[in-house]
Amino acid sequence: VQLQASGGGLVQAGDSLRLSCGASGRGFGWYAMGWFRQAPGKEREFVAGISRTISITDYADSVKGRFTISRDIAKNTMYLQMNSLKPEDTAVYYCAAAYVRQTGVLLKDREYDYWGQGTLVTVSS
Repeated sequence: VQLQASGGGLVQAGDSLRLSCGASGRGFGWYAMGWFRQAPGKEREFVAGISRTISITDYADSVKGRFTISRDIAKNTMYLQMNSLKPEDTAVYYCAAAYVRQTGVLLKDREYDYWGQGTLVTVSS
């Protein structure tokens, strides 16, 4: 599967932004998917994940209550709605997918097989 992330940009603190991750191929609903981010000088970190089929979700503590992950199987697209953005949310955001049997959220980047190219989100104070 090929992934393409989009929707990044420059916003002010408190603004909202929605990222999209389009996927090619079939069986989109059978993939566990996630969003990760990497800020300058920092390691890539988990942001949000959604399980295959029944779409269980999980979030990093730093974004809980502000970000929402979802997917539209008919459109082969995953979303990350980001509200109340903070300067510390500034990073390159990556979407990822993994074809797995279990119905759980994958929290570690090494568990994912496919990655999008990343989209830059910059939040000014």
